[in-house]
Amino acid sequence: MEAARKEYAELRARGLSLDLTRGKPSPEQLDLAGDLLSLPGGGDVKAADGTDTRNYGGLLGLPELREIFAGPLQVPAGQLLALGNASLTLMHDNVVQALLSVVPGGERRWADEPRVRFVCPVPGYDRHFGVCERYGIDMVPVPLTGEGPDMDVVEELVASDPTIKGMWCVPKYSNPTGEVYSDETVRRLAAMRTAAPDFRLFWDNAYAVHHLTGERVEILSILDACAEAGNPDRAFVFGSTSKITTAGSGVAFVGSSPANVAWMKERLLKQTIGPDKVNQLRHVRFFRDTDGVTAHMERHRALLEPRFAAVYEVLESELGPLGIAEWTRPKGGYFVSLDVPDGCASEVVRLAKEAGIALTPAGAAFPYGKDPRDREIRLAPSFPSVEEVREAMRAVAVCVRLAAAEQEAAGTAG
Repeated sequence: MEAARKEYAELRARGLSLDLTRGKPSPEQLDLAGDLLSLPGGGDVKAADGTDTRNYGGLLGLPELREIFAGPLQVPAGQLLALGNASLTLMHDNVVQALLSVVPGGERRWADEPRVRFVCPVPGYDRHFGVCERYGIDMVPVPLTGEGPDMDVVEELVASDPTIKGMWCVPKYSNPTGEVYSDETVRRLAAMRTAAPDFRLFWDNAYAVHHLTGERVEILSILDACAEAGNPDRAFVFGSTSKITTAGSGVAFVGSSPANVAWMKERLLKQTIGPDKVNQLRHVRFFRDTDGVTAHMERHRALLEPRFAAVYEVLESELGPLGIAEWTRPKGGYFVSLDVPDGCASEVVRLAKEAGIALTPAGAAFPYGKDPRDREIRLAPSFPSVEEVREAMRAVAVCVRLAAAEQEAAGTAG
C-alpha cells in the first residue's frame, strides 16, 4: 500500500495533462484527407449524371457516393441514403420519426405506446443510451459474450415483451470492447420472434472499414439475413466517414429495406431540400471507388496500430504480472476496454483526473451511466502521440495499482 501511494504521489507531482477520453482521430489522421479540402474545385461541380451539385435536389444523395459505400456498409446502393455529416443525427432522427410516425409493419406511433423499451448490449456506446434517455425510452442491458449480445437473453426478452421496440447494435469492432458479431448471432437477430411487430435493429456499423490488423474481419449482411428470415424491414443500417476523412464534416449513411427507405424518404421530404452534394462530390473525387476507401484506411491503420500497441505493451508490463486487470485486444475500431477489480473503476478515474489524466467517466458504457460492477474503463488512444499514449497508460497503471491496493486493504481491515 505504501509503495503504491508513493508511486501515485510522484505521478501527481509530474503535472501531466493527457487525454484518453474520446475516440478522436489524431491530427496526422486528419492530414490524410488534406487533398479533400481542395475538391471538387471551381471548374467542375457536376455529378456523374450532370446534376449541378451546388443546387437544390438529390434528396437521397449522390448515386456514385452511395455506390462506393454500398459494399462496405452491406447495403444495396439503391437502398442506401447519403445525407448529412453525422450518423448519430440519423439514428436520433429515426428514433424520433418512429415516435411520431407509424413505421412499416407497426400499428401505432411509438409515442402512443404506454411504454417503449430498447435492448442495450453492454458495455456499449454512451451516445446511443443518451438518445433513449432523452426521449424516456427505458433501456434493458444485455451482456456481451465475445460473439455479440447474449442471444438467449435477447430472444427471451423480445419474444415476451411487446414494449421492446428496438435494439442498439455495433456489430463490428464495437465501442468499447471491439466485439464482432458472429454469423450465428446475426442470423438469430434477423430471425428471432418479436412480440412487437414494429421492432427495429439500429445497426450502427460505425467501424465497417476501421481495421487495426492485417485481418479484415467481415460480418454477415444484416439486411440479407433479415430478408432471408422473412423480416425484411427489421434493420436500419448506419455508417459515416467521420473517422475516415474529416470528423464532423464528412458524410453519413442510412440504409434499409425498400419499405423502410420509402418511409424515411417521405419524412425527409418534410425536413430538407437535399443534402450537401458538394461535400459528397468532394468525397467521390477523393476516393474514386471502394478500393480508394480501402487504401485510405490502410494509411489510418499505419498510424493507429502503434498507438494500440503502446497500450498493450504498458498494460502487459505494468499490470499483467499482478493479475488485477483484464483488457481487450480489438482487431479494429477505436477503443480498448479495461476491466479493473470490481468497485474500483470510479476510483481509478478519480485518481487519474487528479494526476492530470482525463479518462471516460466510469459507467459511461452502460445505460444511465451506471456500471453495476464499477469495473469497466474505456480507453481511447487514437488522438495522443504514441509516446503520450505510453505515458498516459503508465499513469493509468499507477492509478489501478493504488485503487486495487486500497480496496484490498479496506477488505482486510473489514
